[in-house]
Amino acid sequence: MTGWRPLLLLLAMGAAQAADVPPDAKLAAEQTVVRHLKDEPSSLSPLKLVGLPELQVVRDLFEGLLTQGPDGRVQPGVALSWHSDDNQHFRFQLRQDAAWSNGDPVTAHDFVHGWRRLVDPKEGATFAWFAQLAHFENVDRIVAGKLSPERLGVKAIDDHTLEVSLSQPVPYFLNLLTHPSLSPLHRASMAQHGQQWTQPGKLVGNGAFMLADRVVNERLDLVPNPHYWDRAHTVLTRVTFLPINQESAATQRYLAGDIDITESFPKEQYARLIKQIPDEVHTPEQLGTYYYAFNTRQPPLDDVRVRKALSYAIDRRLIADKVLGTGEKPAYHFTPDVTAHFSPKPNPLSTLSQEALDAQARQLLAEAGYGPQRPLTLTLLYNTAEVHKKLALAVASMWKQKLGARVELTNQEWKSYLDSRQSGQFQVIRSSWVADYNDPSAFLELWRSSNGGNMARFANPGYDALLDQASRDTSQASRGQLFDRAEALLQEQAPIAPLYQYTNARLIKPWLKGYPINNPEDVAYSRQLYLLAH
Repeated sequence: MTGWRPLLLLLAMGAAQAADVPPDAKLAAEQTVVRHLKDEPSSLSPLKLVGLPELQVVRDLFEGLLTQGPDGRVQPGVALSWHSDDNQHFRFQLRQDAAWSNGDPVTAHDFVHGWRRLVDPKEGATFAWFAQLAHFENVDRIVAGKLSPERLGVKAIDDHTLEVSLSQPVPYFLNLLTHPSLSPLHRASMAQHGQQWTQPGKLVGNGAFMLADRVVNERLDLVPNPHYWDRAHTVLTRVTFLPINQESAATQRYLAGDIDITESFPKEQYARLIKQIPDEVHTPEQLGTYYYAFNTRQPPLDDVRVRKALSYAIDRRLIADKVLGTGEKPAYHFTPDVTAHFSPKPNPLSTLSQEALDAQARQLLAEAGYGPQRPLTLTLLYNTAEVHKKLALAVASMWKQKLGARVELTNQEWKSYLDSRQSGQFQVIRSSWVADYNDPSAFLELWRSSNGGNMARFANPGYDALLDQASRDTSQASRGQLFDRAEALLQEQAPIAPLYQYTNARLIKPWLKGYPINNPEDVAYSRQLYLLAH
């Protein structure tokens, strides 16, 4: 899309969200799917989301203004149409057949109620920061307790018209609206049941499914919501989520036929699984990048020549193919290839041979004053995990062999690692970034000088200015050009060394169809799924 010009979507388009079953498909008589969760959901409230276990279930129980199609693009949810001229002020028209699981109509007031509770500091909502990311008008002062939640930039014009005001243009705002934290909330049931409102028989949601039963640490059972506006196109009659936090145990249950789809599988089993069940192993690209960050405020990494030399000397192809060997792609830039509105541009990392890059690395390091008589010495910090150790050993070996660098590897448990990262007590540190929405800004904003996650302490006024301009631009084409320039500047200044792009490894039974394997955000609604006869 080039700018958010006035847009009207017809009701008929809504059917495309549901299971897309071919006319000649032979469906299984029993449409019950068993899905693996990596852990027991801590809550089923959109206000208490923590991570993937909650998100996967809450997406089935609640529906926001917009949802995602199989390719990750926004589609109508409760909102039937929307309009904006400036990416800052939006008007949404809600569908009149949207209903809660108890039959009550879903109204604009339900969204106002849900979003105000999300940002209310008394609520302590875990994803209040997501509303800040969206730049709702007054959100920062509300979260800080300086303004009432009633001052949030959202207003119900009538039961089916919602107006939203942001404090600045946000070109990716529509993408954010698919997140479960921005779901509506059913005020009456929450008031009636208090803290128990998410229990079976009490939870009132507006998603395609509703909670039938729950045994903590064992299973969650969902059945279709009879009042869901697109109920006619939901094929599954039951969805069972099994929380299993051991990948090997989940894989064993999958191979035994107890699970239809896993959230992951042990990477060390990849070679065996791809040989044993090749059609059931899936490693789609994900919106995530694994990287090393350089402390640009501390010698010797305050010298851009040293940073570039270290980045150039990393053989990313070897890391992806041999050190990992489980479907990952080399990362020649920080923004993953699969990111929306991003077209990777050639740079030295992607176009030169590794031999040429190594030669340039040695030259850069010599220009910085390092060589056999004065070897570069570094510490490389990583949090305790076998894969991080494996990568650190490989990269340290490359730096030693190619540059003569002496690298001390340091591993810390997660809490200590976070303390070191936050306080800047490192020279080189491993990290990763998985985006919260599908746009280049979700990655490039991390290296803005004022961003709290900017562990490299990278500060470049020109870089910040490019991001400022991109945030105001309403043309997707010109935004893309600005992001290209930002990526080029990152490559030139090298505050980080991207290593590889993430994949989202999982096992899927061949008779389970409809899983949106090409959605880089890995957003999967159970209403998209169906089972073939087998």
